[in-house]
Amino acid sequence: MKYKAVIIGGSAGSFQVVTKILSSLPKNFDLPLFLCLHRLKHIRSGFVEALALKSNLQIIEPYDKDIIKKGMVYLAPANYHMYIEYGQKFSLSTEPVVNHSRPSIDLSFYSAATSYRDKVIGIILSGANKDGAKGIKRIKDYGGKVIVQDPNEAQIKTMPSSAIDITTPDEVLTTQGIINFLNNI
Repeated sequence: MKYKAVIIGGSAGSFQVVTKILSSLPKNFDLPLFLCLHRLKHIRSGFVEALALKSNLQIIEPYDKDIIKKGMVYLAPANYHMYIEYGQKFSLSTEPVVNHSRPSIDLSFYSAATSYRDKVIGIILSGANKDGAKGIKRIKDYGGKVIVQDPNEAQIKTMPSSAIDITTPDEVLTTQGIINFLNNI
């Protein structure tokens, strides 16, 4: 298998897309899937549970230095930046916000690009700011596969449009197109 990880970033308007993706992935999906979603920083429970209702895969919020395992979905914890380190571990940080966000999609994408290079699939979804655009460009620059949700389908097109403005994605897909791609890797 060419790819070793999938990372998805999204903000406003991405929750429904993420739940559709998670409900469409089979139980034997063999890659770790990282989710970096903008969320309310003071609400620490309920988000994983809401996603888990629709997912065939186990979803957890990792702790600092947790080991990355195949076939798991990892959601960046509220109010923490989530980095993917060499050696298949997480690093969590409370550094200052980036693009008005913590977790920052850019920071998670940067670390995934550095750790997985051409073996990562980066996906950017609906959102109201430019967080994730520079990170998705880094994934592309390091040889990873870059997929952007079709801005015409996105509930809020700022985030996918910003990604398209800064780099040339490998694919611009609807939600169903993203699901089809992931189920065929």
